[in-house]
Amino acid sequence: MAGERAHLAAGRSGPGVRTEAVPSTAFSFSSSDGLPVTCHRWEGRGRVRGVVQIAHGMGEHIGRYHEAIAALTGAGLTVYGSDHRGHGRTAPTPAHLGDFGEGGFELLVADMARLSLIARDENPDLPLILLGHSMGSFAAQCYVLDHSQEIAGLALSGSGALDGLARLAHAASPGTNILNAPFEPARTTCDWLSRDPAIVDAFINDPLCFAELQPAAFASFLAAAPRLADPVALARIRLDLPVYLFSGSEDPVGQRLAGVELLMERYRAAGLYNLCHDFYLGGRHEMLNEINRDQVQARLLDWISSVLETQKPGLWSL
Repeated sequence: MAGERAHLAAGRSGPGVRTEAVPSTAFSFSSSDGLPVTCHRWEGRGRVRGVVQIAHGMGEHIGRYHEAIAALTGAGLTVYGSDHRGHGRTAPTPAHLGDFGEGGFELLVADMARLSLIARDENPDLPLILLGHSMGSFAAQCYVLDHSQEIAGLALSGSGALDGLARLAHAASPGTNILNAPFEPARTTCDWLSRDPAIVDAFINDPLCFAELQPAAFASFLAAAPRLADPVALARIRLDLPVYLFSGSEDPVGQRLAGVELLMERYRAAGLYNLCHDFYLGGRHEMLNEINRDQVQARLLDWISSVLETQKPGLWSL
């Protein structure tokens, strides 16, 4: 396909020297239901070329992205991110972890759009790229159905076809860990996240991380699946939107790439032609936290640079 870049990488480059935390500016905004959403902004270093908004995954928080944020800011990109509703420091109490509230997943997506608006208002002359991981990638898929004109590019990590994931969830026996099952017998219940045991242990021991959404929130999340598979809805995405998908070949969320390939087929059928992807042999769910994450970060930055190079001067100040 024109404009498509494929790569099946077996590289096992180590994580290198651990990065220092990048200073951030904390702020918040009130969602439409009055919930204060905790956000952070990390300033790009040197000549700032663009803005990246990160939408994190289920059961985690934006603080887990410190290595990726260091790479992005070091490349001259200002980064915005929030803790989604029911997650991290946006959850009012630990009892609210995994609870989206009455607005459900739709309001989580609306919160993402509100943060994008803030990022664009604060950086009117810079293109904005949306990077969504896992649940955040499905939120990003929802976002572009209505807002594709407002971003310069879409990057999806640990993504796939939500309807396929929903079918697996509905067919599973109660109490079954469908994500970790392919790796049993496993050291932990979270081995599906990464081949790096330090990453897995850090997730398990993080008081702001949790294993699953509360039932109503999970139901609202899966309820987005039909729209994400609807050709009429997908046809609303601007055809020239640059889209980059990167996944591990063993990621259960992407159904070992079958779900990712189905998503790309749907985008192609909708007329999108600027699709790129990197598939990493042996990689699990969190490629930005995998044993070859230096390589993954580098290829993400390469794609971002390619998108920024095609932007027309002054486009984002209109």
